[in-house]
Amino acid sequence: MPDPVLTLTLKDISFIGDDLKRPECVLAVKTGEVFASDARGGVSVTYPDGRSRLIKAKGAPSDLMPNGIALTHNREFLLANLAPSSGVWRMQGDGQAELILAEADGVTLPPVNFVGVDKSRRIWVSISSSQIPRDKAFSQTVADGFIVLLDERGARIVADKISFANEAIVDPSGDWLYVNETIGRRTIRFPIKANGDLGPRETFTEYPFGTIPDGFNFDAEGGIWMVGVGSNRVIRTDINGRQEMVLEDVAAEDLAEIAAASKEDRFERRHIDMGASRTLGNVASLAFGGVDLKTAYMGALANNKIATFRSPIAGAEPVHWNY
Repeated sequence: MPDPVLTLTLKDISFIGDDLKRPECVLAVKTGEVFASDARGGVSVTYPDGRSRLIKAKGAPSDLMPNGIALTHNREFLLANLAPSSGVWRMQGDGQAELILAEADGVTLPPVNFVGVDKSRRIWVSISSSQIPRDKAFSQTVADGFIVLLDERGARIVADKISFANEAIVDPSGDWLYVNETIGRRTIRFPIKANGDLGPRETFTEYPFGTIPDGFNFDAEGGIWMVGVGSNRVIRTDINGRQEMVLEDVAAEDLAEIAAASKEDRFERRHIDMGASRTLGNVASLAFGGVDLKTAYMGALANNKIATFRSPIAGAEPVHWNY
C-alpha cells in the first residue's frame, strides 16, 4: 500500500472556536470538546456545536499566563504559568485554582513552559530557560532548560542542559519522554526508568533551518507531528526518521531570514513573530481528536481560533482521551 499523501495547503484548513486569546496549547477528548490555554487567565472550551466559553482561574495571580495545559483523570486542569509569578497550578472545572508546584530540588521555578500527565498520573514539567527574560536563551551557546518530575516522591529535576525546552510528552508506550528543543531544532527523548528517573538522552530527529519546533504529538503509527512557530510548519517524522513537510505558512523572504538567523546564531523574538501575521497565526501545538482521531487541532500564539485539518493517519489515543 502506498504511503498516504500528507502534503496540505491552507485550502485544507478550517477553524473552530470564537474569540479565544492566545490558544497556545490544545487538547481534545472523546466527547468532542477541545480545550485550549487562554491568555485571559484560564482555559477555553470549544464544544462540538461550535460554542466556546472561558473557564477563568480563581485565586491565581493576576498575571497568570497559561501556556501548556494538561487534563487529569478527575477532569481538573494543570496550568503551566509562563508569567513571572510562575508555578504549576491546578484548576477545577469551576475555575478554583491552587498552586501545586513552585520549586524543585531547592530551585524556584522560572516561568513554566509546559505541563503534561502520563498514564501513571505522574506530572512532567518543562522549563525553557532560567534566563530572565527568556529571550536571552535564544542562542545556541545557552542550554539551561530542564525537566521536572512531580510524583509520589515529590518534585525533582530529572533532565537539564536542554536548548530551550519546550513540550515534553511521554510516548504512548510509556517508555520514553520526548522533548522539543526549540533553539536546538531537535526532538530528543529519554528512556524512563521504573522510578521515574531518566536515562541518557537521544536525538530522535533534527529539523531543517527555518524550523522552530514548539509543540508535537504522536500518531498511531509511531510518528511524531511537530509544529513550529515563525514558519508555521507542520513536519511528520516516522519511526524510521523519515521527515515529511505536511504544511507551512510563511513568506519566502521571512523563511530565508529565520533560517539565516538560526545558522548565524543571531536568532531573536522577531523571528518567531514573523509567523504571527499569517493565516495560521504562529502554530504552537497539535492534538488529534474527532471520532476517529483523524482530526488535527492546532493551537497558536497569535490567533483567536483553532486551526483544524483532516489527517490520513490517526493520532495515538492520548492519556486524557476518555477523561
